[in-house]
Order: sequence, then structure tokens, then C-alpha cells
Amino acid sequence: MSAGELPCYTLIHVPSDAELPSEAQLKEKFEKGGDKERTEALRKLIFMILNGEKTSQSMLMYVIRFCLPSNDHTLKKTLLIFWECVPKTDSNGKLLHEMILVCDAYRKDLQHPNEFVRGSTLRFLCKLREPELLEPLMPAIRACLEHRHSYVRRNAVCAIFTIYKNFEFLIPDAPELVTEYLDTEQDASCKRNAFMMLTHVDQARALDYLSGCIEQVGSFGDILQLVIVELIYKVCHKNPTECARFIRCIYVLILSQSPAVRYEAAQTLVTLTNMPVAIKAAASAYIDLIVKESDNNVKLIVLDRLVALRNTSSNEKVLQGLVMDILRVLTSPGLEVRKKTLSLALDLVSSRNVEDMVMFLKKEINKTANESNDENGKYRQALVKTLHTATIKFPDVASTIVPVLMEFLSDSNETAAQYVIQFVREAVHKLPNLKSAILASLKESIPFIQTPSIFMSALWILATYCDAEGSLDVLRLVKTSLGELPIVDSELAEQDEPKQEETEKKTVPSGPKVTADGTYATQTALSTTVVAKKNEKPPLRRFLLNGEFFLGASLATVLTKLAQQFTELNGAGTERSNRFRAECMLILASIIHLAKSGLISHQVNEDDLDRMGAVIKIIGQGIPGLDEQYGDACKTSLEMMLGAKSISRLDAADKLTASGTARSKDFVEIDKTINFTQLHAKSNQQGENLYDSSLSQALGTAPKDTKFDFSSSKLGKVIQLAGFSDPIYAEAYVNVNQYDIVLDVLIVNQTADTLQNVSLELATVGDLKLVDKPTPVTLAPNDFSNIKATVKVASTENGVIFSTISYDVRGSTSDRNCVYLQDIKIDIMDYIVPGNVNDVEFRQMWSDFEWENKVNVMTPIRDLREFLNHLSTSTNMKVLTGDAAIEGECGFLAANLCAHSIFGEDALANVSVEKALPMDDSSPIVGHIRIRAKSQGMCLTLGDKLSSAMRSRRDGQPIAAASA
Repeated sequence: MSAGELPCYTLIHVPSDAELPSEAQLKEKFEKGGDKERTEALRKLIFMILNGEKTSQSMLMYVIRFCLPSNDHTLKKTLLIFWECVPKTDSNGKLLHEMILVCDAYRKDLQHPNEFVRGSTLRFLCKLREPELLEPLMPAIRACLEHRHSYVRRNAVCAIFTIYKNFEFLIPDAPELVTEYLDTEQDASCKRNAFMMLTHVDQARALDYLSGCIEQVGSFGDILQLVIVELIYKVCHKNPTECARFIRCIYVLILSQSPAVRYEAAQTLVTLTNMPVAIKAAASAYIDLIVKESDNNVKLIVLDRLVALRNTSSNEKVLQGLVMDILRVLTSPGLEVRKKTLSLALDLVSSRNVEDMVMFLKKEINKTANESNDENGKYRQALVKTLHTATIKFPDVASTIVPVLMEFLSDSNETAAQYVIQFVREAVHKLPNLKSAILASLKESIPFIQTPSIFMSALWILATYCDAEGSLDVLRLVKTSLGELPIVDSELAEQDEPKQEETEKKTVPSGPKVTADGTYATQTALSTTVVAKKNEKPPLRRFLLNGEFFLGASLATVLTKLAQQFTELNGAGTERSNRFRAECMLILASIIHLAKSGLISHQVNEDDLDRMGAVIKIIGQGIPGLDEQYGDACKTSLEMMLGAKSISRLDAADKLTASGTARSKDFVEIDKTINFTQLHAKSNQQGENLYDSSLSQALGTAPKDTKFDFSSSKLGKVIQLAGFSDPIYAEAYVNVNQYDIVLDVLIVNQTADTLQNVSLELATVGDLKLVDKPTPVTLAPNDFSNIKATVKVASTENGVIFSTISYDVRGSTSDRNCVYLQDIKIDIMDYIVPGNVNDVEFRQMWSDFEWENKVNVMTPIRDLREFLNHLSTSTNMKVLTGDAAIEGECGFLAANLCAHSIFGEDALANVSVEKALPMDDSSPIVGHIRIRAKSQGMCLTLGDKLSSAMRSRRDGQPIAAASA
């Protein structure tokens, strides 16, 4: 057996700067040193063995002579590690004669009066794989089952279990022995070990024992209850007819005091039966666990279980009645837990309980009103977004939600206010019966809005959806928000007026003051000044004085809509219509005057000035056909946009659940085989064993999810490291897991010599870290071997692994030889998956991210849409801009893209490209791509990936330059 195939139970860190002594120094310490010196020397010897150093046979006798007789507990524990690491057989596979002395020493330790020595020796025996050493110790191991201390007894059970599993002939009556022991044992840990052994080696005896004490299962310790849950699952999974026998036991365990037992019992109950009562009991247990657990990671894991339950349509009906219980999870402080809970509750809410859910969320909103930290603001955003979606989903409750959401228009959190204004726009459009109430609430809320963009969105909604008679009220609201006109004259007049402050001074004369007990107290004379608070400026005027002149351009559109509606009501050319239009023109002219006056330091955009000037001309002279564009055509465009958003939202809901996993379908193919449970063989297992799949995932042997498998085949990941003429040929298979990279390097000896100490030396650049040093191997002539190395990845950044192979030639006196290998480049695409965020979140993240990388577009691709799809496919970034927004041919294209990394990082990209000659299909594409990310490494590497993608086809080959 090679060194790489030997079993390993103990991992010991060897310092890189550790100085290992020679054999003579070790022998001297063993012979003449005390227990401390011997322990230290034994540790150094273990380091040497683990490093592959060869030791003489006499060294083993020194350890037996001078270390085995010691009674020092530290030395005895170190000896257990030494006997685990040291080779126990010769080159022919026969047991060394010295091991007989070791066996006798451990027979004495198994009879030692100290329970620690006995227990640690029994634990060591679980790791032995030599039956010749174990056979003389069997009577002593049996005797340990009757020891007075539970530590010895439970380790004796583990030793018997391991020996029976590996060498059944040494103790063939182990199941009967442990069954008798289990009937008399009282300690919980000992009973757990014994029952676990019967579960794995003799399930019939374990079931007989469980049937005899099934009434007392609720009083057992949690460690034994966990094993009972595992046994019931395995038995019922293998033989579904046993479910009725043990289902009551699971119901008892689901009420256990231990959170771990309740979680496993609920999971087992769901997998064994689909009865509504069982689903409700399991879901209630999950909810109770989430509420009572303090660890947010545990809460998220259990929430994922609830989401998985919801994926089945039959379970969804049961969970709909537990929506209010699920909302109890919102008392948890974690933002991610709250967001996932709101998403799940929104998916489950029905018309029966939507009003209760809305009332609960209103209370949560009121709780967050007095707190202003960042996480609390994001929680308010999530609450507003949930209420928005619930209103569109159930229009009947809109009347109770609208007053609550209107309060958020004056919120300092712009994102929350943005969600509210989007809700108002959609509700006014889709709920005509509530239009008048919503518009009235919006008029009352406008004076208190603190954000310019929200203010103008509210005015736009009022102008678009108010009736012709309400146009005058909206104009009055605009004038009230602007204050006195013209703006420049009123501001200059206000600055010229002397500042008069109404002050009222009250002076209290100083003097002695007599207290209640008759003593004198000193009193300070204070002057109190009351200053009359200066009147604040109206909101729209304040925004304009702060340089927000884009509001003027937006206000021009609003005034055009109002003038058109008022003219339709009163007739063109009438005095009332002309006065209304003159008022609108005065407002715009006053804003233009303010922009050009130099009264404020901010420079106005020429586009905004052109827009306002053009609208003054439209209002004054009128342009045939343009009124329709501002009126009905605008509403039609809004309806198309809202319809596209609804379709995309439904498509996303059909494809994904709240956790991002695919929902189960209620339909089946017409030719699918029908499975009859009654006709199944007893040995036929139903579905996948959860315990086996969990173990395979932990060991890394589970099949990889195709979602993250970006390679078409394994051969695509093989990299040639050395040439065919090198003494050693090498190639590597790069296996990218979630957080690490496994290099499986094949090395071939192409010489006629035996190569010794063939070592693979690795060095990394970037955010990569080598986990362990590969073990040296020996290669016979024309022989080959595989060397594996693991590299940890900490962030999304391109990395490079440099490698060399060094070796010695047997019989040669020359220096150590070396072969330099090809660099291994780690691609960022192995860690990036498509992301999905809405427009508001995209804008917020775009402003928050610190790093930006601007890439100029240089590509032979001539079609704009093909270029965008090529970028999305090559970089695993999802196009967030809807198809309706980028369809058609207009000579330019602007789109947003998003991607997430498996390390929790986000990357955003904005593509702005156009045809150099819009009328010529063969003209090149020009423009740029802006990338933003939170980390510099991801921003730069994603820019490099985009640059290379623009110069290559989808198959990775360079694009041939287009002919002129």
C-alpha cells in the first residue's frame, strides 16, 4: 500500500521552520531524558515520519524500551499518535516482531485502574487495521463493557463496533453482546453508542429494542433520539410499509426539547409522508425553531426547508394557513432572514389572510419609524416592496394599504420612497376605482416630500391621471411649491431686506435662594433668547435653488399635460385657457431666468434649457399632433411598460421560488410510467436517501450541479504542463469546486531511470492559497502517478499557479533535477453566476460601489443585439433590460447587466453602444462598457474578461477581422 493510500486519522501541523534532529540526538533523549524530554523527542519523531523521512528499525526499540513503561499521561497520549503513524509491517506486509511488545503494553493499559488510560487506549484501538494486534486484546475489550466509569464503557462499545465492522471473525457475537449490554445500561452516551452500532450492523435487533421502549422515547437523551430518528428514516425509506409502525414515534420526537432532534424529526416526517397533518406539524416545528434560535445561519437553513416544502402544490395549500406564524420570524434581527421571510409569506398569502398580513406589516412599519440605522432602512424598503406586491396581487386590500404607504413619500430613505411612488403609479393605472382616493392622498403628501426625483414623479402622476377639472388644482399645487414668482426677483428682494430677529430676553436677577431646609443656594443669572424661526422655502423652490434644474425640464412636461387638459375642458382660445397657459409659461420662464442669473453656483445643463424653451413655444403657439403624444400616447406607453414588467415577474415566479430553486411542476408527460406503491418490491427504495446524499456532499463525492458546471466536458479542463520531450511529462485536470480548486496532476516518467523524491512544487499569485504540500513519490522507468493538490480561493479574482517538478535519479551523484511547468491560469468565470436585481436596487448598488472600470468597445461583430448576447454568454452576466426595451433597430443600444459571485460579491455593467453609421449595416460598433464592483480585483478582472470576449467568438476562437 502506497503512502497516499494509508488511512489517516490525525492531522498534525508541522511548522515550516521546525528543525528536525538526527536519529542519534533522538536516541540520546529517549535514553537519558525525563518524561518531558521524551515527549518532545517523540513529537519530533512523529513530524519526521509524517514528512516521509526514513527511520531505522532500532528507533522503534528505543521507543518501546524507554517510553512504553512510563506512566505519564501526556507521554501515553503522544504514544497513541505515534503508533497510529508508524509503519507496523515490513516490506512484505508481515507484522513487525516489535509490535508484539506493543500489544502486550496495551493489554496492560486496557486493565489500568485509571479510566482515562483505558478510554484513550480503546479509542486508539478503533484506528488499528491489523487483526494480529487486535486478537490478543479481545478479552480485555469485552471486560471493559462492565467497567464502573461510563467513559470506558462507551469507548468499549465504539471499539467493538469498529472491530466487528472490519474483522467480524474476531468477535462474531458482537450484536448479541451489545444487545444484552443495552438492556442493562443507564448512561445516555453509552446507550447512544450501543444503539448506533445495532442500527448499522443489525437493524432487526435495533427495531426490537425500539419497539420495546417506544413509549419512553420522549424521555431519552437528545443524542439517543437523533440515532432513533436516523434508524426510523432508514427503515421506512427501505420498506415504506413500516411507516405506520413508527410514525407516532416521529410525532413524539418532533416535540422534543432539543432543537437538533426537532429539526431532524421534522425533516424525516416530511420525507416519509405527504399527509397534510404531517406537513403542518413539520412546518410548525420549523417555524418554532426559527423563532427560538439565535444563530442567523440556522434560521436561514431552516427557512430554506420551509421554502422547499412550499415547492409542492399540495404542501402549499397547507402552508397558506401558517402565513401569520411565518411572519413571527420578522422579530429576528437579521436582514437576510427578514427578506427571505417576507418573500416566502408573499408567495403563500391568499385572499383569506391577506388583510391580517397587511395589518401585521403595518405594525412592523410603525416599529421602524423611530430608528434610522442603515439596516433598518433596508428593512423598511423590504416591507414597502412586500406591501406593493400584495396590493397588486390582491386589489381589495389596496384601500387599507394606500394611507400607510403614502407616509413613506416623505421618508428620507430614497429607495423606500421610490418603491412607494412606483406602487402609486401602478395602482392608479390598474385600480381605477381607487384613483380619486390615491390622487387625493398624493396631493396631501407632496409638500412633505424631501427628494427631488420623488417630488417630480408625484407631480407627473398627478398631471397624467387627474381629470380636466383637476388641472387647475394641480397648477395651484405647483405654484404653492414654487413660492413667489418670479423667483430671481423675490430672492434678491429677500436678500436686501435687513435681517430682523424677534428676540425676547428674560433676565433673572442673581441673588440668594432659600431652599426647603432653610439653607441658601447660589443661583446663576441666565439670559434666555427666543429667536423666531425663519420660514422654510417651499419644496420645489428649495430643490431649484440647490441646482436641481432637471426638475424644470420634468416640470415642463407636467405643465404641458395640464395645459392640454385645461384647454380641452374650456376650449381653445378662451380667456381661461389663455390665462392658464400664461401661468405655465411664467413658471418656466422664471426657472430659465433663475438658471441664467448666476444666483446659484450650480451650472444648468443645456439640454434642460432647450427642453424648457421648447415647451414654452409649444404652450404658446401649439404644434398639431403633439397634444396626442403628451396625452393618450404617454398612457399607452406606460401601460406597455407595466405589462412587460408583469409578464417578466410572472415568468420569474414560474421558474424560481424565493430561494432561487426550480419549482416542482404539477404536470407530467403523457407517456410517463405510472408507479404503483403496492406493486413495488420490498427492497426497492423510494427516492434518494437523505443521509447518504448529505454524507456524499460532505465528502465531495456528490454529483456537481449542472448550474455551476460551465465546462462542456472534463477534457476541456485538462492543461498540458510539460512537453513530450521532457524527462517527466505532466498534465493537470483542474476541478473547480465552490471554494477551492483541486489539481489532479498526472506525471509520467519518460526515462529509463528510477526517479526518487519526485516533488510537485506549487506557488500562487492572486487571492489563492495552497492548502497542503503534495507528497513526494518514486517513479519506476516509464511509470506514471497522480498527485493531487488543493488550492483555496478567497475572492473573485484571476489567479495564476506556477509549478515545477524536482526529482533525483537513483544512482546518480548529480544535483537535484528540475522541470519547469506551464502556468495554470484560474478563470474568473468559474465563480460567477448570473444575477438578478430590479431597477431600484441596480441604481442603489451602482451608486454604492466604489470601483469602476471603463472598457472601450472594439469588436468585429456588426449587429448590436448579437454583440449584447455574446457579452452575456461569455461573461455569465444576465441582461436586466427587458426585451421590449431593446427590440427593434434604431442604431444604438443601452442595457444593464448583473452577475453574482459565489463569495457574495456583486458586479454590475452598463453597455452603451451604437453604430458608427446607423444606416450602414456593415459599419462598426462603437461605445463603451462601464463595470462597477465593490472590490478592485473583481472590477479589473471582469474588464479583462469583457475585453477578451469582444475579440472572440462564442466558441472561444478569435473572430476574423471583417473585410473593409
